[in-house]
Formats: sequence, C-alpha cells, structure tokens
Amino acid sequence: MAARSSGIERVPKAVIPLLGAFGLLLLAGSALAQKPGGILKMYSLSSPASVSTHEEVNISVAGPMMSVFNNLVVFDQHKPQIGFDTIVPDLATSWSWNQDGTALGFALRQGVKWHDGKPFTAADVKCTWDLLTGHAKEQLRVNPRKSWYQNLEEVTVEGEDAVTFHLKQPQPALLVLLATGLSPVYPCHVPAHDMRRRPIGTGPFKFVDFKPNEAIKLARNQTYWKERLPYLDGIEYTIVPNLSTAILAFVAGRFDLAFPYSLSPQLVKDVERQSAQAICRLTPGNIYQNVILNRTKPPFDNADLRRAVALTLDRKAFIDILSQGEGDIGGIMQPPPAGVWGMPAEMLQSLPGYGSDVAKNRSDARQLMQRLGYGPDNRLKLKVSTQDAAQFRDPATILIDQMREIYIDAELETVDPSRWLSTLLRKDYVAGLVLSGSGVDPDQNLYLLFGCRGALNYDGYCNAKVDDLLDRQSRQSDLEARKRLVREVQKILAEDYERPAIFYPRDGSCWYPRVKNMTLMVNTIFNGWRMEDVWLDE
Repeated sequence: MAARSSGIERVPKAVIPLLGAFGLLLLAGSALAQKPGGILKMYSLSSPASVSTHEEVNISVAGPMMSVFNNLVVFDQHKPQIGFDTIVPDLATSWSWNQDGTALGFALRQGVKWHDGKPFTAADVKCTWDLLTGHAKEQLRVNPRKSWYQNLEEVTVEGEDAVTFHLKQPQPALLVLLATGLSPVYPCHVPAHDMRRRPIGTGPFKFVDFKPNEAIKLARNQTYWKERLPYLDGIEYTIVPNLSTAILAFVAGRFDLAFPYSLSPQLVKDVERQSAQAICRLTPGNIYQNVILNRTKPPFDNADLRRAVALTLDRKAFIDILSQGEGDIGGIMQPPPAGVWGMPAEMLQSLPGYGSDVAKNRSDARQLMQRLGYGPDNRLKLKVSTQDAAQFRDPATILIDQMREIYIDAELETVDPSRWLSTLLRKDYVAGLVLSGSGVDPDQNLYLLFGCRGALNYDGYCNAKVDDLLDRQSRQSDLEARKRLVREVQKILAEDYERPAIFYPRDGSCWYPRVKNMTLMVNTIFNGWRMEDVWLDE
C-alpha cells in the first residue's frame, strides 16, 4: 500500500458505495500476483460455547466458521455495501422463483465434497433446513435463528442436484437470509452435536481444532471445489479476552490483523501511535447497543418504568465517551447512508426519547418515577446484566451512570460470554445491555428480535400490530412501499420504548500491509469472512 497517512482514516460517506478490499481495495497490493501459502493470524475476543454456526450468535463463531462452510448463495465478498444486488452463486449455481413468489428453486453444484470426502447432495440442503425449522428428528441445542424460517413450509429434493424452498406466503428476502454467513449448509451424515466441536464443511478451509480460551485453527482445504483456492495454508484465531492485551500483541507483530471491527476510535489511534506500519480504518457498523428491560416480571412489567429508563438516555454522551464522537444515532435499523432501511435523521428526531433536549426528557422521566413512588429518598435498586467483554461492559457502565439521574441505583452484573445467550433466553435478568445486529434486510432482525415468536425476543415483547406489519413488509416486493412499512414498525417500537437503541459505533480495523484482498463491509460484520482469496505478501 502507499505510504501510511497520519491519523485515523475514516470512510467518507460519499465513497461508501465505492469502498473495496480492506478499505480502498488496497490498490497498491491488488495488482500484485497472489502468493499461495502462509498462516493468517489474528486474535478473537471471546471463547464461544461451541463452534456450531447454527447454534451461536457470536461473531467469534460466525467469523471463523464462515471459512469452513459454503452457503447456497453468498454475498459478494468484495462489495462493501451488500444487499439483493450483491448475491452470487455458491453451492447453488442458479435460482428462480415461481410465478406467485412462494417457491424458490435452486440448481446445485455437482462434484463438491465434504471435508471428510463424502459427496455434497441436495439431501444435505433439506437436512439443514429441516434442522433449522425443527422438522428433523434431531434438535439443535439452541436454535437462535429459527424465526428466520417461520414462513418456510418445507424444502423438497428434486433429484441429487436441485432443491425447492416452499413458502407459506411470498418472501422476496428469503434469498438474503440464505446469503448470510449465518446460513451455511450442514452435512446430513454428521450429527448436530458433533458439529459443535468438530464441524465438517465444504468451504475453503477445514476445521482443525478448537481449544476453549485458547484458539481456533483452520487449515487449507486441498480439494476445494474452486480451483487454485484458497491461497492461505491456514487461519489461526488466538482467543485473547482482554482487548488491551490483544492490541499489544498486534503491535508487537504477533498477529497479521486485529479482529475486524473490534477497535474503538481511541484504540485505533493507540495502534497508529505504536506501530508505524499498521493500516487502520473506521467504517460504519450495523451492530448497535440497546437496553433490554425484562417485561415479564417486576419491576419492568410496568410500562411507565420502562418509559422512564428510555427517556434518560443521552445518546450523544455515549458516542462522545465511547467513540470520541465517531458514531451514528439510529433506531433498530442501521441509519443511512450505510444502512438502507434506517430512518432519515429528521424522522428519527421526532421519535420519543430521540430529541436533543436531554434535560427535558429526564425531567419527564423523573416525574414518571415519582408517580411510581421513587425519588431522592427512595431509589430503585437493581442489577444491569451484560456480557463480560469490554464492548459490553463499557456502555453498560455509562447506562448505569445515566440511570442514576432518575433515581435508579444499578449494580453491574457481568456474565461469561459462553453463558450470555442462555442467560438471555431464560430471561434470567432484570435489566441489561446487549449488542444487536440491525441486519442487511429487515427480515433478518425484525422477526428475530421483536416478533411475538422471535427466537431472540429476550424481553417478552409481543404486539399483534407489529407482527402484522412484519408479515406485510416481508411479502412486499416494492422497495419504497416496504421501507414505509419498516419505518412504521420502527416508530411503534420507539413509542413502546422497546429495546431502545443507543447508537451505532464506527468500527475500527487494523492490519499490516502484508494482508491482501479482504473487504471491510459497511452494513454488516457477519458476512465477509470466507477468506478464500485472501493472501499474504511476505
């Protein structure tokens, strides 16, 4: 790459659609001949409960395991802003809809082998989605994205090289759900419980080893169905829960790149000060911080108390403290221009709790609290739960501080990352701070987080009008009409003070010039990890 510029290199909004491999296509390196070989090394910040993509929600699983598997279709790995127009074939060679949009057929690639040498067939596709919809004899221990497929009637096999997805109602976004890194095809012949520790895929890299709290290791698939790929001999993720320790190791040259999207603006500056060679970028992110209040039990079964907490939020303060002003205020969908489905700023400002007059919002919140019997001499005491990782703990600490403004004295309760999802699913918390993905498409997260049957509906929210709107927007093929329905959903959720979104951080990534041909995506952190044509110039 050309000489490193001083200061953090931000992604200008106007060039977001033009961004390419690792920022600006790493133009100086892209013209060089790819070099096979080498082990790509980076850290990972948490030790997952398993390495089964279909049973986890953490990027520490989704990232590494995307290199092990293939999807039916996948987002182009070198398009920074992804959507319908960036979907390309993977295990499917082509696809087509029936006339009324209720059946999606795929022609499948022939000659593909699983990593254990067995052939990939249409039966594997059916087995995977039978497992995800709960129609298989075997059940997943945790099925966090089951609600993605509540509209899927069945998958039928049309010989060995074709399948059809049959829907209850039209759902154009099904193709988007299938293209994400969270939708790999699993093998029929490997039990789901074995996939938690020794996954078998068809992807460019084979799973080698997972040692909890130590490392995840992948090795080159010598018989990958894409000729001459991958270039790398392997990928190693060293688990380093302490981010400061991980950064020191990166600066010392132990890693080729920092875990993508894991650095705050301050940490990016720290890296640049300590390493003259490191190249860093800040990009928009689609992971936002939000407050969860357990509606199923006291005290937050009271709507006024939930409203008071939502009104006390000073979103700009979060951005200034955590991201040095580098962040975007948004709702439950990522704000534009990186996000396609988010509300315009003027519309967002009209929502309750989003206005700039924080003092007035907090005054209103204190009046609500006083009507409930709380005040300076009778403060509400509770715990705020969050995952034991810096990107969770830091905003949770600020949340606790802001809750003091409305007579709530909260204590921070941290939960080990391997137990965090199960804690949420059991609703074993009173209040909490979580990180959520807004999704490339509304069907990815709206049903999941806010539908009455949403698999990740952590707080027990259920609104029949919202469910109806979710179905209507999902059926809608007209983009502008669909945007209007999605904005109506966002408005209702804001008025219900449901899981108030705090802000979308700008995500920092740093690497050394030897890393070539990766893409930083601006509206997802989950879908750019295939790594099949990444290479090391050393």
